[in-house]
Amino acid sequence: TLLCARTGLLAVPPTLDRAAVELRLADNFIGAVGRADFANMSSLVHLTLSRNGLRRLAPGAFADLRALRALHLDGNRLPALSGAQLRGLASLRHLILANNQLAAIEPAAFAAFAATVEDLDLSHNNLPALPWEAVAGMASLATLTLDHNLLERVPAGAVARLPRLARLDLTANRLRALPPVPGPPGPSLAAGGNPLHCNCELLWLRRLARPGRLESCASPPPLAGRLLWAVPEEELACRAPAIAGAAADPAAVLEGQPLRLGCAAAGDPPPALHWLGPDGRLVQNGSRRAVRPDGSLELRVATLRDHGAFTCVASNAAGEAAARVQVAVLPLPVPRSDGDGDAEAGPGPSDMARAGGNESRAAGERRIVAAELTASSARIRWLPQRHVPGIRMFQIQYNSSLDDSLVYRLLPPSSRSFVLRDLAAGREYDLCVSALYAEGATALPTARALGCVRFATAGGTPGCAALPRPHFLGGTVIIVIGAAIAASVLVFILILTARYKAAAARRPPAAVASVCSQTNGTH
Repeated sequence: TLLCARTGLLAVPPTLDRAAVELRLADNFIGAVGRADFANMSSLVHLTLSRNGLRRLAPGAFADLRALRALHLDGNRLPALSGAQLRGLASLRHLILANNQLAAIEPAAFAAFAATVEDLDLSHNNLPALPWEAVAGMASLATLTLDHNLLERVPAGAVARLPRLARLDLTANRLRALPPVPGPPGPSLAAGGNPLHCNCELLWLRRLARPGRLESCASPPPLAGRLLWAVPEEELACRAPAIAGAAADPAAVLEGQPLRLGCAAAGDPPPALHWLGPDGRLVQNGSRRAVRPDGSLELRVATLRDHGAFTCVASNAAGEAAARVQVAVLPLPVPRSDGDGDAEAGPGPSDMARAGGNESRAAGERRIVAAELTASSARIRWLPQRHVPGIRMFQIQYNSSLDDSLVYRLLPPSSRSFVLRDLAAGREYDLCVSALYAEGATALPTARALGCVRFATAGGTPGCAALPRPHFLGGTVIIVIGAAIAASVLVFILILTARYKAAAARRPPAAVASVCSQTNGTH
């Protein structure tokens, strides 16, 4: 054991015994630990660097300490932890980081010892959040000390994933709610000093509470300041959600334009908001639709599939409420030609109808047409845009019914059609064409939606499905050639065998010579 505590060291001594098992460097003035300070100390089991004013740990500073079981870094000034700083501590069981200035911890910071650590102390820091996924993977963790931080949330299920946890200290944070912890029996929990919102979600904690516990209520106002264990269970109530208003802004749009659907709901606890589309399916975030943190729904590119009633659903522990929002998506007007060839806007049928039918230039024709449909390609045509001056280029955007990611194509202004390739067979696609134009020489390009179309690629027919791909054809050709060569060799061998047998049959029998033998002197 090397004792160098309270010796006024300004750095880790380079003359350390590299075979030491325990090293105590507490109460010095070591401001940084370099990569070589503890190099080759593979026998070190206990290292104390407490109360040094330590501000910096070099990446890999403990990489050679493969046998280290206890690391004390408390009472320093570390601002954050990265994944590389604690690399190599494969045997660590006790990590003490209390009384630092930690404001952020990377998830990879605990990766080296996630399977072995038993005691993790992060108390008295400035942590607003914790990498809970990394903590939940610590299968051997028995004590987790997080008191006197700035934590505002503990994810549901994070504590339940720690099978050996015996003590959890969340005292003096900013927690308004606590998810249930497993038990009984379960870990010993300390959560006093938090501004808890006492409602039905804390019934589990109230049933564990007993006189002497310090958990108290900060809200609602009738319960503010009261100790949780002294509040009757019937007063810990929740309120079902109520939707105050839901509307679309604007209420009606043309195809290709954006709109926003807002929904405001109140309840205790605050309800979570989600949306159902006109088809009754849950709206997921994608390139065309996005649910914002405030619960509003943004439609970046409206199509006729969005025409109808969206449903805002608000839910919490006490129940749920729903409100319908009507959305009107209007088909784009179709230009009509007069006798002079000038185009004027006029109403037309939906551009989102399935492609097909007449492609003549008659009035009322769809402005966007999908033709020459195959299992993997389609040709997109659109009318000349003489009524849109200054077109810089055309933009095509599309996505399949099974994929919400938009694909974009930019085309020169002279284009009137475009062939989409590498499409998936048997799928529906939504496609919109926009013109990018500028009214003046220095004006920025502005997008104007020309129309949209929905089309479906042909399904794979048995004949087409049986067609091999090029690499399969190559393999087949090689096999056929090899078989032909083998067959030729076999035929050649058979011919030689037959000719040999025929020649042997035509050969005259050999004459029998007189043979004399001598036995016992007689002939």
